[in-house]
Order: sequence, then C-alpha cells, then structure tokens
Amino acid sequence: MIQRVTVPSLFPPPAYSHASVVEAGTRLAFLAGSVPLDADGELVGPGDPVRQAEQVVANLREQLAAVGSDLAHVVSTDVYVVGSEPAVLSAVWEVVEASGLSAGPHSSTLIGVACLGYTGQLVEITATAVVPE
Repeated sequence: MIQRVTVPSLFPPPAYSHASVVEAGTRLAFLAGSVPLDADGELVGPGDPVRQAEQVVANLREQLAAVGSDLAHVVSTDVYVVGSEPAVLSAVWEVVEASGLSAGPHSSTLIGVACLGYTGQLVEITATAVVPE
C-alpha cells in the first residue's frame, strides 16, 4: 500500500525516507498540526522541547486513531521546533524516532523556527497518513 523510497544516488537519510508513494484510490488523512496541549488546553512541558514532543506524538496518535489510522501508516511529517541549535532539533527527532513514526520510515522534514502558535509552544508536527481499509 505504501512504497517508501530511499534514493540510492542521494545521501542516505537517518531514519526517514526521501519519498513515499501511495497508489490512487487509497484514503489519505491530512492532519492539522499536533500541538503540546493536554485535553484541558494546558501547555505540557513548558520550556522542555523533549516533553512537548512526547505530548505532540501522543496527541498525533489520538488524531490518527480518530480517522482510523495509526503511526505506522504515516507517510509524511513536518516537525517544527522552536530553536536554531541542532542539539535541540536532534533531541526532538529522538522522540520522533522512538515513537514508531520512523518505522516506515516515513518522509519527514525537521525545521527550526522562531515561534509557533501557542505561548510557550516549542514543538508541532503535521502529518499525512494512509487510512487502511
């Protein structure tokens, strides 16, 4: 159902693929950015990008379950992290890897940004997933 492609002529990516191909006729879910808020709308892990990433992945799991999918069916993500230090981005990426998102591996972009939508928010992940039959 999902063909994950690592291009031999490009530098091998660590724990993600260069592209994902899904055949026509497959149901896809395009998810809004998952954010580090709990069910009451409270920010989880103020000042802690790793804890926020864990909450974002937990919320992403909930979003996927609501549409009949899961982390294993994610074909693409964009991971936004407030910061310009590679070590901070890497720490968040470690959470993504540990979550099972990279099991595909899916296609992903890790992006350092100046700010995100909620006060104190340090991490957000958008995703596209196959909804299996």
